[in-house]
Amino acid sequence: MNRTMEVIILSLAYSTFCVGRKTVFAAVPASSLQTHEFEWIAEEPVLQPRTLDGVQWIAVKDPSVVRYRDKWHLFCTVRGIERSHAVIYVTFDSWSQAKDAGQQVLKCHQGYFCAPQVFYFTPHKKWYILCQASDESWDPEYGPACSTTVDITEPDSWGKLTPLFDKKPANIKGWLDFWIICDRSRAHLFFTSLNGRMWRCETSLEKFPHGWSQPVIALQADVFEASHTYYLKGQNKYLTLIEAQHGHGWRYYKAYLADRLNGQWIPLAAENDKSFASMLNVEHQKRWTDVISHGELLRAGYTERLEVDPDNIRFVFQGVLNRDRAGKKYGLIPWRLGILKPAPVR
Repeated sequence: MNRTMEVIILSLAYSTFCVGRKTVFAAVPASSLQTHEFEWIAEEPVLQPRTLDGVQWIAVKDPSVVRYRDKWHLFCTVRGIERSHAVIYVTFDSWSQAKDAGQQVLKCHQGYFCAPQVFYFTPHKKWYILCQASDESWDPEYGPACSTTVDITEPDSWGKLTPLFDKKPANIKGWLDFWIICDRSRAHLFFTSLNGRMWRCETSLEKFPHGWSQPVIALQADVFEASHTYYLKGQNKYLTLIEAQHGHGWRYYKAYLADRLNGQWIPLAAENDKSFASMLNVEHQKRWTDVISHGELLRAGYTERLEVDPDNIRFVFQGVLNRDRAGKKYGLIPWRLGILKPAPVR
Protein backbone atom coordinates (compact mmCIF):
# COMPACT_ATOMS: atom_id res chain seq x y z
CA MET A 1 0.00 0.00 0.00
CA ASN A 2 1.49 3.38 -0.96
CA ARG A 3 1.54 6.57 1.09
CA THR A 4 -1.33 8.25 -0.77
CA MET A 5 -3.61 5.26 -0.17
CA GLU A 6 -2.72 5.26 3.54
CA VAL A 7 -3.69 8.90 3.82
CA ILE A 8 -7.08 8.28 2.22
CA ILE A 9 -7.92 5.27 4.36
CA LEU A 10 -6.64 6.56 7.72
CA SER A 11 -8.05 10.05 7.26
CA LEU A 12 -11.57 8.66 6.90
CA ALA A 13 -11.48 7.83 10.60
CA TYR A 14 -10.91 11.39 11.74
CA SER A 15 -13.21 13.98 10.29
CA THR A 16 -13.88 17.66 10.59
CA PHE A 17 -16.18 18.86 7.93
CA CYS A 18 -17.81 22.14 6.95
CA VAL A 19 -21.16 22.57 5.27
CA GLY A 20 -22.33 26.15 4.99
CA ARG A 21 -21.26 27.70 8.29
CA LYS A 22 -21.57 24.53 10.39
CA THR A 23 -18.62 22.50 11.64
CA VAL A 24 -18.97 18.94 12.93
CA PHE A 25 -16.35 16.90 14.82
CA ALA A 26 -16.39 13.11 14.84
CA ALA A 27 -14.96 11.27 17.84
CA VAL A 28 -12.29 8.70 16.94
CA PRO A 29 -9.58 6.65 18.63
CA ALA A 30 -6.33 8.55 19.13
CA SER A 31 -4.40 6.00 17.06
CA SER A 32 -6.34 7.03 13.96
CA LEU A 33 -4.80 10.51 14.09
CA GLN A 34 -1.33 9.21 13.16
CA THR A 35 -1.57 9.74 9.39
CA HIS A 36 1.09 10.38 6.78
CA GLU A 37 1.11 13.65 4.87
CA PHE A 38 1.08 13.81 1.07
CA GLU A 39 4.60 14.17 -0.29
CA TRP A 40 5.40 14.86 -3.93
CA ILE A 41 8.20 15.28 -6.43
CA ALA A 42 7.77 17.95 -9.10
CA GLU A 43 9.50 17.02 -12.32
CA GLU A 44 10.59 19.54 -14.94
CA PRO A 45 7.82 21.20 -17.01
CA VAL A 46 6.10 18.99 -19.56
CA LEU A 47 4.45 21.73 -21.67
CA GLN A 48 5.30 25.32 -22.52
CA PRO A 49 3.56 28.00 -24.62
CA ARG A 50 4.55 28.61 -28.23
CA THR A 51 3.47 30.51 -31.33
CA LEU A 52 0.51 28.89 -33.13
CA ASP A 53 -0.88 30.10 -36.45
CA GLY A 54 0.99 33.36 -36.03
CA VAL A 55 -0.33 34.03 -32.52
CA GLN A 56 2.20 34.15 -29.68
CA TRP A 57 0.82 32.53 -26.54
CA ILE A 58 2.50 33.41 -23.25
CA ALA A 59 0.95 30.79 -20.93
CA VAL A 60 -0.39 27.25 -20.91
CA LYS A 61 -2.68 26.47 -17.95
CA ASP A 62 -5.87 24.75 -16.70
CA PRO A 63 -5.08 21.21 -17.94
CA SER A 64 -7.62 18.43 -18.46
CA VAL A 65 -6.40 15.09 -19.75
CA VAL A 66 -7.55 11.53 -20.51
CA ARG A 67 -5.77 8.37 -21.57
CA TYR A 68 -7.55 6.80 -24.56
CA ARG A 69 -6.32 4.14 -27.00
CA ASP A 70 -2.76 4.25 -25.66
CA LYS A 71 -2.40 8.00 -26.06
CA TRP A 72 -2.72 11.02 -23.78
CA HIS A 73 -5.23 13.63 -24.95
CA LEU A 74 -4.52 16.95 -23.24
CA PHE A 75 -6.67 20.07 -23.40
CA CYS A 76 -5.57 23.29 -21.75
CA THR A 77 -6.01 27.04 -21.79
CA VAL A 78 -3.56 29.26 -23.64
CA ARG A 79 -3.32 32.97 -22.88
CA GLY A 80 -1.92 35.75 -25.01
CA ILE A 81 -2.09 39.45 -25.78
CA GLU A 82 -3.51 39.39 -29.32
CA ARG A 83 -6.17 36.90 -28.16
CA SER A 84 -6.69 36.64 -24.43
CA HIS A 85 -7.97 33.05 -24.10
CA ALA A 86 -8.37 29.89 -26.14
CA VAL A 87 -8.14 26.12 -25.67
CA ILE A 88 -5.54 23.90 -27.33
CA TYR A 89 -5.33 20.16 -27.94
CA VAL A 90 -2.14 18.12 -27.62
CA THR A 91 -1.74 14.36 -28.00
CA PHE A 92 1.26 12.11 -27.33
CA ASP A 93 2.18 8.58 -26.32
CA SER A 94 4.22 9.45 -23.21
CA TRP A 95 4.74 12.60 -21.16
CA SER A 96 8.35 12.80 -22.30
CA GLN A 97 6.98 13.61 -25.78
CA ALA A 98 4.59 16.37 -24.67
CA LYS A 99 7.01 19.29 -25.14
CA ASP A 100 7.60 18.45 -28.80
CA ALA A 101 4.06 17.34 -29.67
CA GLY A 102 1.92 19.42 -31.99
CA GLN A 103 -0.45 21.95 -30.43
CA GLN A 104 -3.68 22.97 -32.11
CA VAL A 105 -6.17 25.67 -31.11
CA LEU A 106 -9.74 24.35 -31.03
CA LYS A 107 -12.10 26.03 -33.51
CA CYS A 108 -15.33 25.34 -31.61
CA HIS A 109 -15.39 28.95 -30.35
CA GLN A 110 -13.82 32.08 -31.78
CA GLY A 111 -14.12 34.23 -28.65
CA TYR A 112 -13.30 33.81 -24.97
CA PHE A 113 -13.23 30.21 -23.72
CA CYS A 114 -10.95 28.50 -21.24
CA ALA A 115 -10.60 26.12 -18.24
CA PRO A 116 -11.60 22.99 -20.18
CA GLN A 117 -12.73 19.64 -18.82
CA VAL A 118 -12.89 16.63 -21.14
CA PHE A 119 -14.72 13.31 -20.64
CA TYR A 120 -16.65 10.66 -22.58
CA PHE A 121 -20.39 10.67 -21.79
CA THR A 122 -21.38 7.04 -22.16
CA PRO A 123 -25.18 7.51 -22.58
CA HIS A 124 -24.64 9.74 -25.63
CA LYS A 125 -21.55 7.89 -26.92
CA LYS A 126 -19.89 11.27 -27.36
CA TRP A 127 -16.92 13.18 -26.00
CA TYR A 128 -17.76 16.37 -24.13
CA ILE A 129 -15.57 19.36 -23.45
CA LEU A 130 -16.85 21.76 -20.79
CA CYS A 131 -15.49 25.33 -20.62
CA GLN A 132 -16.19 28.71 -19.15
CA ALA A 133 -16.97 30.86 -22.15
CA SER A 134 -18.49 34.11 -23.33
CA ASP A 135 -20.42 35.18 -26.39
CA GLU A 136 -22.42 38.37 -27.01
CA SER A 137 -25.28 36.36 -28.52
CA TRP A 138 -25.79 34.30 -25.34
CA ASP A 139 -28.03 35.15 -22.40
CA PRO A 140 -26.34 35.07 -19.99
CA GLU A 141 -23.36 36.25 -22.02
CA TYR A 142 -20.89 34.31 -19.82
CA GLY A 143 -21.15 30.90 -18.16
CA PRO A 144 -20.55 27.17 -18.60
CA ALA A 145 -20.71 25.90 -22.16
CA CYS A 146 -20.01 22.57 -23.82
CA SER A 147 -19.03 21.07 -27.15
CA THR A 148 -19.15 17.47 -28.39
CA THR A 149 -17.45 15.15 -30.83
CA VAL A 150 -17.49 11.44 -31.59
CA ASP A 151 -13.73 11.45 -32.28
CA ILE A 152 -11.42 12.96 -29.67
CA THR A 153 -8.43 12.52 -31.99
CA GLU A 154 -9.82 15.06 -34.51
CA PRO A 155 -9.56 18.55 -32.97
CA ASP A 156 -11.50 20.17 -35.80
CA SER A 157 -14.48 17.85 -35.22
CA TRP A 158 -15.67 19.58 -32.03
CA GLY A 159 -19.07 21.23 -32.51
CA LYS A 160 -19.90 24.83 -31.69
CA LEU A 161 -19.91 25.66 -27.99
CA THR A 162 -23.42 25.92 -26.51
CA PRO A 163 -24.39 27.24 -23.04
CA LEU A 164 -25.60 24.84 -20.34
CA PHE A 165 -28.05 27.38 -18.88
CA ASP A 166 -30.83 29.43 -20.50
CA LYS A 167 -30.39 32.03 -17.77
CA LYS A 168 -27.99 32.58 -14.93
CA PRO A 169 -29.20 31.14 -11.60
CA ALA A 170 -30.75 33.93 -9.49
CA ASN A 171 -28.70 33.06 -6.39
CA ILE A 172 -25.33 33.20 -8.13
CA LYS A 173 -23.25 36.36 -8.51
CA GLY A 174 -19.89 35.03 -9.68
CA TRP A 175 -19.06 31.59 -11.08
CA LEU A 176 -16.11 29.97 -12.81
CA ASP A 177 -14.08 26.78 -13.25
CA PHE A 178 -16.98 24.46 -14.06
CA TRP A 179 -16.63 20.72 -13.51
CA ILE A 180 -18.99 17.81 -14.24
CA ILE A 181 -18.99 14.34 -12.69
CA CYS A 182 -21.76 11.72 -12.84
CA ASP A 183 -22.95 8.98 -10.53
CA ARG A 184 -25.27 6.16 -11.59
CA SER A 185 -28.33 8.37 -12.10
CA ARG A 186 -27.37 12.05 -12.15
CA ALA A 187 -24.85 14.54 -13.47
CA HIS A 188 -23.43 17.00 -10.96
CA LEU A 189 -22.00 20.39 -11.93
CA PHE A 190 -19.54 21.95 -9.49
CA PHE A 191 -18.06 25.44 -9.67
CA THR A 192 -16.42 28.04 -7.44
CA SER A 193 -17.09 31.73 -6.85
CA LEU A 194 -13.78 33.14 -5.48
CA ASN A 195 -15.31 33.74 -2.04
CA GLY A 196 -14.66 30.51 -0.15
CA ARG A 197 -17.59 28.64 -1.66
CA MET A 198 -17.91 25.61 -3.89
CA TRP A 199 -21.35 25.20 -5.45
CA ARG A 200 -23.20 22.19 -6.85
CA CYS A 201 -26.25 21.66 -9.03
CA GLU A 202 -27.55 18.53 -10.75
CA THR A 203 -29.58 17.13 -13.59
CA SER A 204 -30.70 13.67 -14.67
CA LEU A 205 -28.60 11.69 -17.11
CA GLU A 206 -31.59 11.76 -19.46
CA LYS A 207 -31.71 15.60 -19.49
CA PHE A 208 -27.95 16.14 -19.59
CA PRO A 209 -26.44 18.60 -20.52
CA HIS A 210 -29.49 20.70 -19.64
CA GLY A 211 -32.14 20.75 -16.90
CA TRP A 212 -29.87 21.87 -14.04
CA SER A 213 -31.27 22.51 -10.58
CA GLN A 214 -30.66 25.71 -8.64
CA PRO A 215 -27.11 25.69 -7.27
CA VAL A 216 -26.53 25.06 -3.57
CA ILE A 217 -23.40 25.56 -1.47
CA ALA A 218 -21.55 22.25 -1.36
CA LEU A 219 -18.52 23.45 0.64
CA GLN A 220 -17.60 26.63 2.47
CA ALA A 221 -14.03 27.00 3.70
CA ASP A 222 -10.77 28.84 3.06
CA VAL A 223 -10.78 27.89 -0.63
CA PHE A 224 -10.61 29.91 -3.83
CA GLU A 225 -11.18 28.32 -7.24
CA ALA A 226 -10.63 25.33 -9.57
CA SER A 227 -12.45 22.53 -7.73
CA HIS A 228 -12.06 19.13 -9.39
CA THR A 229 -13.99 16.10 -8.14
CA TYR A 230 -13.29 12.39 -8.76
CA TYR A 231 -14.55 8.94 -7.84
CA LEU A 232 -12.02 6.87 -5.89
CA LYS A 233 -11.93 3.54 -7.66
CA GLY A 234 -12.65 0.62 -5.33
CA GLN A 235 -13.37 2.89 -2.34
CA ASN A 236 -16.92 4.13 -3.06
CA LYS A 237 -15.73 7.61 -2.04
CA TYR A 238 -15.41 10.92 -3.84
CA LEU A 239 -12.37 13.18 -3.70
CA THR A 240 -12.46 16.93 -4.33
CA LEU A 241 -9.30 18.92 -4.90
CA ILE A 242 -9.67 22.70 -4.65
CA GLU A 243 -7.24 25.56 -4.99
CA ALA A 244 -6.53 27.90 -2.08
CA GLN A 245 -4.41 31.04 -1.68
CA HIS A 246 -1.54 32.27 0.47
CA GLY A 247 -0.39 29.10 2.17
CA HIS A 248 3.02 27.60 1.51
CA GLY A 249 3.12 29.22 -1.88
CA TRP A 250 0.86 31.87 -3.41
CA ARG A 251 -1.44 29.08 -4.68
CA TYR A 252 -1.76 25.53 -3.34
CA TYR A 253 -4.27 22.66 -3.21
CA LYS A 254 -6.54 21.24 -0.51
CA ALA A 255 -8.38 17.89 -0.53
CA TYR A 256 -11.80 16.80 0.74
CA LEU A 257 -13.71 13.50 0.81
CA ALA A 258 -17.43 12.63 0.61
CA ASP A 259 -19.54 9.48 0.52
CA ARG A 260 -21.71 10.86 -2.26
CA LEU A 261 -21.66 13.80 -4.63
CA ASN A 262 -24.51 15.58 -2.84
CA GLY A 263 -23.06 14.76 0.57
CA GLN A 264 -20.87 16.47 3.17
CA TRP A 265 -17.25 17.17 2.27
CA ILE A 266 -14.77 16.05 4.95
CA PRO A 267 -11.30 17.64 5.05
CA LEU A 268 -8.61 15.14 4.08
CA ALA A 269 -5.67 17.51 3.65
CA ALA A 270 -7.17 20.95 4.01
CA GLU A 271 -4.93 22.91 6.35
CA ASN A 272 -2.15 25.38 5.60
CA ASP A 273 0.48 23.07 7.09
CA LYS A 274 -1.20 19.85 5.93
CA SER A 275 -2.44 20.33 2.42
CA PHE A 276 -2.76 18.14 -0.64
CA ALA A 277 0.05 19.93 -2.48
CA SER A 278 2.02 23.06 -1.63
CA MET A 279 5.59 24.26 -1.39
CA LEU A 280 5.74 22.54 2.00
CA ASN A 281 5.33 18.98 0.70
CA VAL A 282 6.73 19.19 -2.85
CA GLU A 283 10.36 18.41 -3.68
CA HIS A 284 11.85 19.66 -6.93
CA GLN A 285 14.10 17.93 -9.42
CA LYS A 286 14.95 21.40 -10.70
CA ARG A 287 13.02 24.32 -9.21
CA TRP A 288 10.76 25.87 -11.83
CA THR A 289 7.66 26.77 -9.78
CA ASP A 290 6.83 28.38 -6.46
CA VAL A 291 3.08 27.60 -6.68
CA ILE A 292 0.80 24.63 -7.25
CA SER A 293 -2.16 25.97 -9.19
CA HIS A 294 -5.10 24.78 -11.34
CA GLY A 295 -4.52 21.06 -11.93
CA GLU A 296 -6.07 17.72 -12.90
CA LEU A 297 -5.52 14.21 -11.57
CA LEU A 298 -4.56 11.60 -14.13
CA ARG A 299 -7.62 9.38 -14.26
CA ALA A 300 -7.98 5.61 -14.35
CA GLY A 301 -10.64 5.93 -17.06
CA TYR A 302 -12.10 8.50 -19.43
CA THR A 303 -15.86 8.37 -18.81
CA GLU A 304 -18.25 10.66 -16.97
CA ARG A 305 -17.59 8.78 -13.69
CA LEU A 306 -14.12 10.41 -13.46
CA GLU A 307 -12.47 7.46 -11.74
CA VAL A 308 -8.99 7.70 -10.27
CA ASP A 309 -6.85 4.92 -8.85
CA PRO A 310 -5.93 5.72 -5.20
CA ASP A 311 -2.77 3.61 -5.61
CA ASN A 312 -1.53 5.59 -8.61
CA ILE A 313 -2.25 9.28 -8.10
CA ARG A 314 -0.44 11.86 -10.24
CA PHE A 315 -1.35 15.50 -10.61
CA VAL A 316 -0.86 17.70 -13.70
CA PHE A 317 -0.78 21.35 -12.67
CA GLN A 318 0.18 24.86 -13.72
CA GLY A 319 3.17 26.52 -12.10
CA VAL A 320 5.42 29.58 -12.24
CA LEU A 321 8.32 31.04 -10.31
CA ASN A 322 7.58 34.06 -8.12
CA ARG A 323 10.27 36.06 -9.90
CA ASP A 324 8.66 35.35 -13.28
CA ARG A 325 5.24 36.61 -12.21
CA ALA A 326 6.46 39.57 -10.13
CA GLY A 327 4.88 42.85 -11.21
CA LYS A 328 2.73 41.21 -13.90
CA LYS A 329 -1.04 41.31 -14.25
CA TYR A 330 -2.63 37.87 -13.92
CA GLY A 331 -3.18 37.55 -17.66
CA LEU A 332 0.52 38.05 -18.38
CA ILE A 333 1.85 35.38 -16.00
CA PRO A 334 3.93 32.82 -17.99
CA TRP A 335 2.36 29.61 -16.65
CA ARG A 336 3.73 26.21 -17.66
CA LEU A 337 2.48 22.69 -16.96
CA GLY A 338 4.19 20.08 -14.81
CA ILE A 339 3.41 16.81 -13.02
CA LEU A 340 3.50 15.87 -9.35
CA LYS A 341 4.41 12.26 -8.58
CA PRO A 342 4.32 10.68 -5.11
CA ALA A 343 7.70 10.84 -3.39
CA PRO A 344 9.21 7.48 -2.42
CA VAL A 345 8.45 6.34 1.11
CA ARG A 346 11.56 6.80 3.24
